[in-house]
Amino acid sequence: MSLSELLNIGLMQGFAGLSLFAVLLLMGLGLAIIFGQMGVINMAHGEFMTIGAYTIYFFSRMTEQYAPQLAPIYFPFAILAGFLIAFAVGWLVEWAVIRHLYKRPLDTLLATWGLSLGMQQIFRTAFGPKEVSPTLPDWLLGSWAPAPGLDIPINGLFVMALTLLVTCAVLPALYRSRWGLRVRATVANRVMANATGINTKRTDRLTFAIGCGIAGVAGAAFTTIGTTGPTSGSLYIVDAFLVVTFGGAASLLGTVVSAFGIAQTQSIAEFFTSGSMAKVLTLTVVVVILMLRPQGLFAAKVRR
Repeated sequence: MSLSELLNIGLMQGFAGLSLFAVLLLMGLGLAIIFGQMGVINMAHGEFMTIGAYTIYFFSRMTEQYAPQLAPIYFPFAILAGFLIAFAVGWLVEWAVIRHLYKRPLDTLLATWGLSLGMQQIFRTAFGPKEVSPTLPDWLLGSWAPAPGLDIPINGLFVMALTLLVTCAVLPALYRSRWGLRVRATVANRVMANATGINTKRTDRLTFAIGCGIAGVAGAAFTTIGTTGPTSGSLYIVDAFLVVTFGGAASLLGTVVSAFGIAQTQSIAEFFTSGSMAKVLTLTVVVVILMLRPQGLFAAKVRR
């Protein structure tokens, strides 16, 4: 095998890691808002990702049956619908369950774990136990060959562009918008935030719903690189928590760096070993680093 072939294989494997990075980052961004900013351990976060994935599948089936002429353009609208549906369900879950459990992390863990099992059963009832895949538009199929022997999937490029768009929307929103100011004020001092006129209950609900909506977008992106089943989201929940914890629970920048490092380590390790060994190696590296730096890569600066 020539050096150029090895280089092309390495580049394609690295791009495969970028596709995993995109899904982990979208999951991690939503979880960083819910867990890092609000302190809620949402074990059902993966199921909100599954909501987004099944929304894409549902739109795909409806387009095929009733409006096949819309097949080339349905996908962006389905992504928006995935965000809105996950957002609405997150809003309802916060109102019905989460708002009663703030500052009780163990209770939120148990409650959302039970919620995740219930949502998985709903998915089985509505869509069946088998994994499904949507029919993607033609413009998402195929690959781009910038050099001989180097093929980069177009769907991977789309996922990366979608992730960049969401990231560039979330970061300024949290640090520059009125909503972000209210979130950070509530996290810093809830009593003082209430005293200044901030409706902290509404802020909590909106923040939780936005985090769930971003998970829905992650599910929409996931459909371009994998099949969807009732437990698809739960397979990513541990990785998502790992991304947030490793990067620093309250740091969105840390979430970005952590997602990239974990995805690339796992992808490169899979090329030389098996998938399970790659998981073990990645987890070992993360655990060792966290032993040396328990606060994560980017610790939040807190005034005491």
